[in-house]
Amino acid sequence: MKNNISTSTLQFLNTLEKNNNRDWFNENKNLYLEAKEDVESFVESLIQEIAPIDEEILKIEPKKAVFRIYRDVRFSKNKIPYKTHFGASLGMGKGTKISGYYLHIEPGKSFLAGGVYNPEPAVLKQIRNEIRASGDDLLNIIDHQDFRNNFRGLSIEHKLQRVPAGFEKDHPMAEYLKLKSFTVSHPISDEALIDPQAAKNFAKILKSIKPLNDFLELPFL
Repeated sequence: MKNNISTSTLQFLNTLEKNNNRDWFNENKNLYLEAKEDVESFVESLIQEIAPIDEEILKIEPKKAVFRIYRDVRFSKNKIPYKTHFGASLGMGKGTKISGYYLHIEPGKSFLAGGVYNPEPAVLKQIRNEIRASGDDLLNIIDHQDFRNNFRGLSIEHKLQRVPAGFEKDHPMAEYLKLKSFTVSHPISDEALIDPQAAKNFAKILKSIKPLNDFLELPFL
């Protein structure tokens, strides 16, 4: 296990962005494999750091948590063959829970995230029902100091213009009922990635998402 990301991994991603073609990639596949192994080892450390407050995460295999770098270009106008980042999903629908954590590694654009992203309609409706019934509990979570130290609030990506059908338009939690995902994110610098204490530092941030995840799981217990 590694407690940080190697500078060589960031260098690989920077070089890949400038040479995003199959010929270069095949000629330098050893660099990709080294970077991939580096990320997997770091993810393993991150899992171990989070496990004391979320044992469910121990069921996740680091190698399976890291997404493929190969892009699916079959139905895309963008035919660039490779992603220029590494992504790792710690939960987020993988396993028995719908919630989880996410690590995104991309030079100058890295971030940590968590919650529930783009759930299926039936799941989304149940989460909204929980928010309608227990909105104060959600507000207490996102107003907690630990949470506010790391996150500005829930993402409004893909937020609806109107309260969805079946919910009161004037409900006190109306703005939250409009959400289609329930996620938070925290930007991380390249310097933070290579810090020898990166795994511990990132785990501390991700741990502050746990109360939100617990709330989002309530309808499914």
